[in-house]
Amino acid sequence: MRKTTASKTLALLAALLPFAASAHVGVDGGMHHGFSTGFLHPLTGADHLAAMVAVGFWSALAARRAWPDLLWAPLAFAGMLLVGALMGLAGVQLPAVEPMIAASLLVLGLLVVTRVHLPAAVAMVVVGVFAVFHGVAHGYELASEQGAALTLAGMVCATVLLHVAGIAVGWALRNANAWLPRVAGAAVVVLGASLLAQAV
Repeated sequence: MRKTTASKTLALLAALLPFAASAHVGVDGGMHHGFSTGFLHPLTGADHLAAMVAVGFWSALAARRAWPDLLWAPLAFAGMLLVGALMGLAGVQLPAVEPMIAASLLVLGLLVVTRVHLPAAVAMVVVGVFAVFHGVAHGYELASEQGAALTLAGMVCATVLLHVAGIAVGWALRNANAWLPRVAGAAVVVLGASLLAQAV
């Protein structure tokens, strides 16, 4: 039962890969407004969605114990995503935003494939740096919008739920299946490589 549910979840995420471009800077034409739109935004582009799910997925696969290993990377990502979004709103310019988002998928996908365990501080730094760039991309889109605070709140809530989804699938598969997590991680790597080739 657990394997069937996890397989269906991964298949659904894979089906969303063709929408990768829709979460990039400026693509939505400035249509952000309110909590619900912010909540839906991370779900509309496979680059952001894959990164957020992969963080939770990797945390579950690599955790040596459920508490608190499952939480370090997801909390760091969600927190630094918000920091990055606030930076973008404030007009802080960072170089290579799109290449860094693509690189985050490469790295996170490889972490899922290898199930490598990193010390909590290192894991938080790795995902936190990438989360800043994801957040900045969203912040740039919101810079001229009213109701940015509510939109950001929705975005952070969706991010946390995507982390939880990744943790749930990863925890179900950590001892039940050896190859499915590797396939999922490889798909994220391929997506990242594709986006990086377009961005550079």
